[in-house]
Amino acid sequence: MADLVLQNIGKDYGSARAVGSANLTFREGELAALLGPSGCGKTTLLRMIAGLEEPSRGMITLGGRNITNLPAHKRKFGMVFQNFALFPHLDVSENVAYALTIAGVAKAEAAERAHRLLDLVQLQPFASRRIGELSGGQRQRVAIARALAQEPDIFLLDEPMSALDAKLREEMQVELRLLQQRLGITTIVVTHDQREAMTMADTIVVMSRGSVEQVGPPQTIYHRPANAFVADFIGRANFFDGVVENGTVRIGPRNLSVSPAASFIDGAAVRVACRPEKACLDESDSATNRLPARITFVRDLGPVRDIHLETDIGPIIVEYAIGESARPFAVGDSIDLILPPEALQVFPEEAAA
Repeated sequence: MADLVLQNIGKDYGSARAVGSANLTFREGELAALLGPSGCGKTTLLRMIAGLEEPSRGMITLGGRNITNLPAHKRKFGMVFQNFALFPHLDVSENVAYALTIAGVAKAEAAERAHRLLDLVQLQPFASRRIGELSGGQRQRVAIARALAQEPDIFLLDEPMSALDAKLREEMQVELRLLQQRLGITTIVVTHDQREAMTMADTIVVMSRGSVEQVGPPQTIYHRPANAFVADFIGRANFFDGVVENGTVRIGPRNLSVSPAASFIDGAAVRVACRPEKACLDESDSATNRLPARITFVRDLGPVRDIHLETDIGPIIVEYAIGESARPFAVGDSIDLILPPEALQVFPEEAAA
């Protein structure tokens, strides 16, 4: 298999460390997302993979072949950047065929390959249009078709949908994922949008301050985050500062049961996370971790409501699914809140940074 493997890859700019030492394997045919906040090193890592940045240390191999020092133009990698970098004086078909013609492909063959690719991205009716006549989503598809024209071994995308509006961005995420699945090309996408990563990726690489925090499938990253940073960055979570006491966690005046029991030594400072959809309302009287609460705000999101609560351990948001028999909630109402032990994730305090 032609897996792309990064061994202790890092990048320094003088005394500033952009990427520490990343050890990653991108499996042939998968779509991986490099996810993290601005400045975490994800674009620098992508540029080292592309050959646009020289690593300060480490090795990159593709199918077992060392490509660490191979120039970018010899890597046969397709790239799509944030601004698409299309030529406004060329029409759509000419933009797609451009990379082929400068590579010495005969004009007729380049035009035929461009025609096939425009069919693939559903832009054949727009082949003779100028770039300025296209929408943002159509321009993105032109950029994708142009990157695919040279039949790349690896497809790299750097924040490819950041310029699109929210609705179009979500549509294009699905389109790009379906296209990648049809072609079976190993694809790496840089994004700071966790919804985008969750939608598209087989594997998510979560990064922070130049380090890889966790690697795994989207559901593993979401439901079993490695630390408080990942829990906070992926999805939403309520956080509480606490201290471990006999396998429970004391938060303010309460000792909360967690499952499995907290494995830290007594007296250890910890952070506890609970996803809003895992906190419960209207449970039986026998429920564990029952807290009195008062509603401070109700945010109606259509299929769900965010119920903002004040409790003696701090503010909490509960995501409440709306059905025909959904209970009405009003600001000022008193209600019982249940934090199921299995819904509470406990992390060392220092992992929150």
